[in-house]
Amino acid sequence: MNKDNSEEIFPVVDEAGNVIGKATRGECHGGSKLLHPVVHLHIFDAEGRLFLQHRPEWKDIQPGKWDTAVGGHIDFGENVEAALRREAREELGLIDFTPVHLKSYVFESDRERELVNSFKVVVDPSVVHPSDELDGGRWWTAEELKHASSELTPNLRHEISFLMT
Repeated sequence: MNKDNSEEIFPVVDEAGNVIGKATRGECHGGSKLLHPVVHLHIFDAEGRLFLQHRPEWKDIQPGKWDTAVGGHIDFGENVEAALRREAREELGLIDFTPVHLKSYVFESDRERELVNSFKVVVDPSVVHPSDELDGGRWWTAEELKHASSELTPNLRHEISFLMT
């Protein structure tokens, strides 16, 4: 069975994104509230549908929920753009794209604090190929998203507020 690597090293950052230390995934996700950076890529098609990934049951945070098309941690020593491109390639096989930065914000749950760097892109659906890191994915209309709140991760619910306006 797959599982997240609790020993993976993440940068710890301040709210401006400046690296101030490092910690393991286990520390960052274990209630310490150490602020660590992540990337999100929202993928739309020309019809305005949004692609969402389905998180596998083995994930340590929000298993089995629908989430941002691409989402992942920035590795220690990696910059935001490199992390975004690495995660897009690993999760969806997406290589050639021009992301638009939406915003960066701090998201806090009962277990963790993340500095989320959120981007969007419009692509042809034929270039999106979910990898085995995911439990599949699908395209959603704005109307479908309105009725799916409990099925979505909390940070995705937050981002939909500025994505679908």
